Amino acid sequence: MTATLTPPSTSARSASTGLTTGHLPRWAPWAILGASLVVVGVFFGVIAAASGDALNVPGWLILSAVAYLVLITAVSAAVEGRRKSVDRLVTGVVTVAFLIAMVPLVSVAFTVITLGAPSWSGEFFSSSMRNVVGEGGGALHAIMGTVLITLAAAVISIPIGIFTAIYLIEYGQGKRLAQGITFLVDVMTGIPSIVAGLFAYALFALFLGPGIRLGIMGSVALAVLMIPVVVRSTEEMLRLVPNELREASFALGVPKWLTIAKVVLPTAIAGITTGVMLSISRVIGETAPLLITAGFTASMNYDLFNGRMQTLPVFTYTQYMNQGIPAEAFVGRAWASALTLIVIVMLLNLVARLIAKFFAPKTGR
Repeated sequence: MTATLTPPSTSARSASTGLTTGHLPRWAPWAILGASLVVVGVFFGVIAAASGDALNVPGWLILSAVAYLVLITAVSAAVEGRRKSVDRLVTGVVTVAFLIAMVPLVSVAFTVITLGAPSWSGEFFSSSMRNVVGEGGGALHAIMGTVLITLAAAVISIPIGIFTAIYLIEYGQGKRLAQGITFLVDVMTGIPSIVAGLFAYALFALFLGPGIRLGIMGSVALAVLMIPVVVRSTEEMLRLVPNELREASFALGVPKWLTIAKVVLPTAIAGITTGVMLSISRVIGETAPLLITAGFTASMNYDLFNGRMQTLPVFTYTQYMNQGIPAEAFVGRAWASALTLIVIVMLLNLVARLIAKFFAPKTGR
């Protein structure tokens, strides 16, 4: 008995080879991008030369991106087919959107570094503005005020936010109290920061009288802004903990509170830490509520419960708005304090990454 091998039909061969042939070379997208930049650049250059104006760089880049998307889609459709052309179009749109989003970030970083770094010095980090008129002085009092006020706000808001999220996820499912808390958290998420400052000022003015300015008042105002962020981020992290872990703990006879402390929270601690650091980054740059509550001063003050305190955002605002002679010294200190604030936020995020990596659930055996 012999078997006869039938060769594949022409249609089958074409269908199989259609999936592996007709690919653009790897250099083609870069060549199309370069051609788009050159052609559109020549077009804008001619217009600029005819009108006597400078080259419109943003318009050149935007029109080049549009030309690239049109060309790469058309060429890919002719060579690779409709499916691959749509894929390249979507990839190009996403890439362009990413680059557009990066433009303001890079611009801000470049501007702050170039204008703020020259004013960084040993004096800037080791002295305050007490008895300083014009050049000299530093922002040590503002740095210490920022750290102390933000730390106190974190001490107030983090326990409240985490315990609230634990109640909403572990105990309050389907209860009206939990629904009310969720609604209030949503409302608090959208309140302007100045409202939080007015709340803290009114609260302390009831007991200490009008015109009072304290560092702890600024901490309370920032805590009001931090709490909803901590609640929301912790709530989402607790939802991601598999119910199987809870059920396994209950099956071993572990009570619910101990399951939360030993199973749920350690599993979600990485995400919770990230959410906490995001909430701190959210409030550390606030200016309006601190102008109302903590005020501003040129002297050192380490006591949150006695006297006014300066923070970096308020220091930046006052230096820029109340320029003296020479004005360059005041503007330089403003940019230097803004750069210092950015560095502090970056360090906080770095610490959050390290903590999240250290406490992340271990995988493998």
